Amino acid sequence: MTASPAPSTALDLHKQIQSGQLSAQALLEQTFNAIKAVDGDIDGFLHLAENQAQQTAEQVDQAVATGQPLPLLAGVPIALKDNIHVQGVRSTCASRILENFVAPFDATVTTKLNAHMLPIVGKTNLDEFAMGSSCENSAYKLSKNPWDTSRVPGGSSGGSAAVVASNQVPLALGSDTGGSVRLPAAFCALYGIKPTYGRVSRYGLVAYGSSLDQISPFARTTKDLAALLKVIAGFDPMDSTALSDEVPDYLALCDQPPKQLKVGLVKELMDSDGLQPDIKAAIDQSIQHLEGLGATFQTVSLPHINYAVASYYIVATAEASSNLARYDGVRYGLRAEEAQDIYHLFTQTREQGFGTEVKRRIMLGTFALSSGYYDAYYGKAQKVRQLIRQDFETAFEQVDILLCPAAPFTAFKLGEKVADPVQMYLTDIATIPVNLAGIPGLSFPAGFDSSGLPIGLQLLGPHGAEGTLFSVSQALETASGLSNCLPDVYKQQGVAV
Repeated sequence: MTASPAPSTALDLHKQIQSGQLSAQALLEQTFNAIKAVDGDIDGFLHLAENQAQQTAEQVDQAVATGQPLPLLAGVPIALKDNIHVQGVRSTCASRILENFVAPFDATVTTKLNAHMLPIVGKTNLDEFAMGSSCENSAYKLSKNPWDTSRVPGGSSGGSAAVVASNQVPLALGSDTGGSVRLPAAFCALYGIKPTYGRVSRYGLVAYGSSLDQISPFARTTKDLAALLKVIAGFDPMDSTALSDEVPDYLALCDQPPKQLKVGLVKELMDSDGLQPDIKAAIDQSIQHLEGLGATFQTVSLPHINYAVASYYIVATAEASSNLARYDGVRYGLRAEEAQDIYHLFTQTREQGFGTEVKRRIMLGTFALSSGYYDAYYGKAQKVRQLIRQDFETAFEQVDILLCPAAPFTAFKLGEKVADPVQMYLTDIATIPVNLAGIPGLSFPAGFDSSGLPIGLQLLGPHGAEGTLFSVSQALETASGLSNCLPDVYKQQGVAV
């Protein structure tokens, strides 16, 4: 934390553009200057989209000049994880197998961002095909945590988190399959929300685990996060799993303080021996803040949560095995030109194109779906998933929301867990159950540990309860003062100070 002035929020920047105090083109120029000054240390971006972003900024300034009202967040630069399609821009998923693939169409969220005139400045680094918890599985770059560049930013959406936390852009999108937005948000002092499954269209998101994936936003304040979710949420006929419910005014709900709030504390996560003491202290502090607002607390049990990681890594890898079968060297992406026949074309293309972690998950998923093992593994995992969903339903009959850690520890060192996949998988122990149940989860900054690293906690709610989560998050943000948090060096170097 620092005494230097904080950069403007995304909503502030939008208001300045709407009023004519700031031009969208000037802000975009500041943004690209910040990227050039900062990203060499962070390695958050894989490629930029300067021409397309410039066209959008020009449209915004023309609208202002002619007195047209601007849509929400118009003119505010945004970065997208490189598994979300932007027509005419490479979509690599941080994999060699898609190194030169250029998206032929826009994702639905991209279409919505374009309609709201947010300049998309570029695509960010990730664990290959979103498979990882640390952003160390990219084929191209090793993204770093801006709070300590010797540590991971979290994964798989680590690049998106890093570029927001280093003040290169005020907003970014990632995808959350098992915590891949909430974990980087926690490690980088950001706000991140995994919406209810189906709240945001998955059309144009490169699939990893289709029943788990959700495009999810990052921001440095609750209100910026709420505004961005409002922009990208909504029904989409191109996605058969998209919810048809009307999208609430999440921004307005931020200003409605929670009343008579009943908060549950998850026994299995609070009593864990592996919970870092600083995180337990941050939970106690958040409890005090909410008690000051009249909230009441009780301990709830999610008795099947200890099976969540095992269930997830069967369901997710099985879906990954199916989804990644399309990368065969025939239709698009890398082709092993030296292959002598169709069999070797398939095998050599996949051998050359996929990284170690992707291969590991494909093999696990293929085994779980194989003849004679489907019922023993995949079928049983789906039954456990249903039990976890029922545990949450029972808990939400007693309380309005749940408060729990986003991770049992703060950001770890680069390379610390790479050699032990099981330990890496356990990083997501607090986030995975949310995806299995399809409920919303919001990660928020809750302080810093004794080493000065950010601590993130989660608020969880029943299906469709994003508005309640925003209301509580805003109340905690106001009480704690943990808003627009940035490392000192990036406050001074980044954009829009």
